[in-house]
Amino acid sequence: MATMAARRLHPRSSSSKRQQLTVAILLLFFQTLCCNAEAVGYSEQEGDRVRLLPGQPANPPVSQFAGYVTVNERNGRALFYWFFEAQTSPEKKPLLLWLNGGPGCSSVGYGAASELGPLRVTSHGAGLEFNKFAWNREANLLFLESPVGVGFSYTNTFSDLAKLDDTFVAEDAYNFLVNWFKRFPQFKGREFYISGESYAGHYVPQLAELVYDRNKDKASTYINLKGFMVGNPLTDDYYDSKGLAEYAWSHSVVSDEVYERIKKVCDFRISNWTDDCDKAMSTVFSQYHEIDIYNIYAPRCNLPQSSAAVAGDQELAVNDQEHFRRRIRMFSGYDACYSSYAEKYFNKADVQRAFHANVTGTRKWQVCSDSILRSYNFSVLSILPIYSKLIKAGLRVWLYSGDADGRVPVIGSRYCVEALGLPIKTQWQPWYLNKQVAGRFVEYHGMTMVTIRGAGHLVPLNKPAEGLALIDTFLRGKQLPSQR
Repeated sequence: MATMAARRLHPRSSSSKRQQLTVAILLLFFQTLCCNAEAVGYSEQEGDRVRLLPGQPANPPVSQFAGYVTVNERNGRALFYWFFEAQTSPEKKPLLLWLNGGPGCSSVGYGAASELGPLRVTSHGAGLEFNKFAWNREANLLFLESPVGVGFSYTNTFSDLAKLDDTFVAEDAYNFLVNWFKRFPQFKGREFYISGESYAGHYVPQLAELVYDRNKDKASTYINLKGFMVGNPLTDDYYDSKGLAEYAWSHSVVSDEVYERIKKVCDFRISNWTDDCDKAMSTVFSQYHEIDIYNIYAPRCNLPQSSAAVAGDQELAVNDQEHFRRRIRMFSGYDACYSSYAEKYFNKADVQRAFHANVTGTRKWQVCSDSILRSYNFSVLSILPIYSKLIKAGLRVWLYSGDADGRVPVIGSRYCVEALGLPIKTQWQPWYLNKQVAGRFVEYHGMTMVTIRGAGHLVPLNKPAEGLALIDTFLRGKQLPSQR
């Protein structure tokens, strides 16, 4: 009986062994695919490594990468990035994506090369200098030129440029992240944060929402999003416009009579302004011909401005009803000198070669694209519903504001935050750096708002030490120092 039982069991044993062998082969096959995919990613990653840019100081060493990531193969659409590993322990630090606004302004030209990156362009575009207040002291730092058409980012399908709106931009940025993580798989599970300024007040929360929603789909790439922080952000059309007018009056830019006229004829809640409101607001903007709207206490730059900066000034100067009806169409630049320096540097052929940029050599790089600005389809009037949604989801949310910015002033941002109706956790109070008041902050249950004293639209440029303290505190989930 034992022999017969053994004979009867033998075929099943062989079948079981064959099944085990098949499973082992399949497992090995998938492991090989996975390893090959990672190997391809690391190979592409090394291909993007930037050894040393022209004019870059040899010390301290900077681990950096730059190149293109395809976001739409069919249309030949690719976005350009510049990435810096954290200065210490990059394997332990979070990943931070930075976006500039405009729409149409480069995160390479502003965020990376003028504000918070470790390599800043020097005067007249002569070279680079190390920024001791760079945010990659606290995080692995990723800059993205978005939307397509900005900076070195490009499309082979011209009609793409007529479709640009907030939804289009968010989708491309999301696809960029998914494909970037394939190239840099070591960061795929890392804590991920998004930050930016000005019109990135739209880009950042919208991308955060898209990542949050896609994370619910098990078929999508999971991105370990933990929160976002925006600076001097365009957030809500009504509150931002109201704040712009009130700030100009409260900071002596316009007279009592002008402000009373604005209050009488302007209803910022409606989408189309009246002719009377256009005229009243034109008086406000005309005052900013003599001073810098992005930092009302800073001297204006007297160097010849870039074409994009000139276009921005023309937008301010023209008494154009279309301009005032679409009043958010303004550049997110601060100092035309900085934009001129960046344009000179990034248009050098040797810089572009070292940077893996403009591979066809046919494009002139601009810090801000006026064509993108003029063609952008503005369709979203308020980002506040996204704040409410993501705060409820438990994401860490901060908003900061340089209090000398006349374009997206602190008054409007306070209105926006208060409109969320969040209960207060910690009352409005000073925060300190080097025993001096660096600004004020208020903590709500679910959100923090911070001001930076004396900073304009570009906080990391105007107040670099305060900016570094800000990002450090945000990433650690701590409270700003409230004692000297």
